[in-house]
Amino acid sequence: IYNKGLAYDAEVLVNFCPALGTVLANEEVENGKAKEGGYPIERRPLRQWMLKITSYADRLLKDLELVDWPDHLKKLQINWIGRSEGAKIHFEEAQTKQTITVFTTRPDTLFGVTYLVLSPEHPLVSLITTEPCRKQVRKYCKEISGKSDLERTELNKEKTGVWTGAYAKHPITDQDIPIWVSDYVLVGYGTGAVMAVPAHDERDFAFAKAFHLPITAVIIPNETDQDVQSGKLCWTEEGTYINSSSGSLHLHGLDLQAAKQAVIHWLEDQGKGEKTVNYKLRDWLFSRQRYWGEPFPILHFPDGTRRVLDLDELPLCPPELKDFKPASTGESPLSKVKEWVYITDSKTHQKAQRETNTMPQWAGSCWYYLRFCDPHNPDKPWSEEAEKYWMPVDLYIGGIEHAVLHLLYARFWHKVFYDCGLVSTLEPFQTLRNQGLVSARSYQLNQGGYVAPEGVYEENGSFFKLGTKELLHSQVEKMSKSKLNGVTPDHIICEYGADSLRLYEMFMG
Repeated sequence: IYNKGLAYDAEVLVNFCPALGTVLANEEVENGKAKEGGYPIERRPLRQWMLKITSYADRLLKDLELVDWPDHLKKLQINWIGRSEGAKIHFEEAQTKQTITVFTTRPDTLFGVTYLVLSPEHPLVSLITTEPCRKQVRKYCKEISGKSDLERTELNKEKTGVWTGAYAKHPITDQDIPIWVSDYVLVGYGTGAVMAVPAHDERDFAFAKAFHLPITAVIIPNETDQDVQSGKLCWTEEGTYINSSSGSLHLHGLDLQAAKQAVIHWLEDQGKGEKTVNYKLRDWLFSRQRYWGEPFPILHFPDGTRRVLDLDELPLCPPELKDFKPASTGESPLSKVKEWVYITDSKTHQKAQRETNTMPQWAGSCWYYLRFCDPHNPDKPWSEEAEKYWMPVDLYIGGIEHAVLHLLYARFWHKVFYDCGLVSTLEPFQTLRNQGLVSARSYQLNQGGYVAPEGVYEENGSFFKLGTKELLHSQVEKMSKSKLNGVTPDHIICEYGADSLRLYEMFMG
């Protein structure tokens, strides 16, 4: 994967979980908290290893047609990948001449742009902010840094933001439009900048109303409409184009698709934009700061180069540790073992540094089914003959919670193997069905994490932690080790036997 250019390291804004002491992939975060344990997430810039799953986005979408999976599960993957066609449009900042590129699925509304919005993390924020506005912009960006993406978008009903003091040139009219910073724009989607069309986008409309920014309607539901034209209402559907003519570009009388194409052709002719495809899917963050993960078989040299270990140097085993706690700085426990980290490379005889991040659990679960084809092979993970005989998996029964985790990751992994000539099928799991979930009551702390039932007492319908009397959030959810709500079956086994319990669970699940 590394030699094919599908793995790279970069400093990126990550989901860091202080309670777990590690970063988590986007797919491992739900409602601003870790799916594992429910602990809060912080956004931090850290150097991490990434896998280019985005390079396979189109194939991951298209090849869903090849498998017999439930439609609702396919839809979860389709929505997570989030393919959208549109245009990249280039705006020029008036003073610094920096190019601000936005992605939009509605290039036909370009005439209605009245301001730009950058995410607080956008790299151009500090460059274009004017001195009178710098203090306020810095303060705002710092306040936003602790918020999750969910808090900034779906849960953010009240629009907040600050003006950078800068202006951009409208690519068609050449008018000056103000550049704002707001938390409703995310650096991880599109380009981290949006062209605001408040007359035809509800978020932009709410922001414009909050900060008294101009609203220019370019689409109206009918010729007699007054509310949209006057800026009282936001219109997001198709309609009649108005105020959409300048020079050689005229949208009046066109339908939606024709208007989109007309704007894209004009932008490409003028060198101010191009047709493009965007994805909600981000590259897969593949680093963790835990001891119990496979070490990356990579050596770093002082001149900035690196070397992947050869087959005769594997497996690379981590050193034995007594203290497995990650550092609060976001470093792995392996970083504490200096004699393991700093070595002399036996092949190049240069001083070298081992990678101290470890791989996530997905590094093994993405391909375990292939080892099952040939589990006792001492020379290869699997033989060509065994793979051709057994693959693809005929029937996979698994939980729906794996839709955008294991199932998406395994499909990507399998396609990389296919491109390397290591497997003969495009998809790993031909037929898939979801079983039911066994559930039980759980008890969660306000700051995240769960309490086992034996540490809880009930009073007047509420649940409290023994000892501290802390009020707990209780709900019935999937039985899970991380939620501490598993029910020990020992007493049932003693009375009825293990086979009776298994039969009961199979029918129930």
